[in-house]
Amino acid sequence: MKKIFFLLTGILGIAFSVQAGNKITRIKVKASIYCDHCQKCESCGKRLETAVYGVKGVKRMDIDAGSKTIGVIYNADKATPDQIREAIAAAGFDADGLKGNAKVYEQWDDCCKRD
Repeated sequence: MKKIFFLLTGILGIAFSVQAGNKITRIKVKASIYCDHCQKCESCGKRLETAVYGVKGVKRMDIDAGSKTIGVIYNADKATPDQIREAIAAAGFDADGLKGNAKVYEQWDDCCKRD
């Protein structure tokens, strides 16, 4: 019984030390979001999600239309803030001063374009 206890304790210790190596980080990116429609829109919202989740290491993203930000939780060992900003810009959204891709922006639905 003691051997099983020590074996399980050792396995759990290794698992926690590997988990501790992951650097889960948060970033808020100021983005060109003009309304809360991106959260509901089948094309533009999905395009943004696909771009951000396409960055290796991204765990979660949330759009805050009120503050015009995109909150992203990611593993800093696998992704950088610049990679996240570039992915957002590639989807057509401005991201912390980085201009969104104009060609992609033109493909957006009219409901999502700024007036």
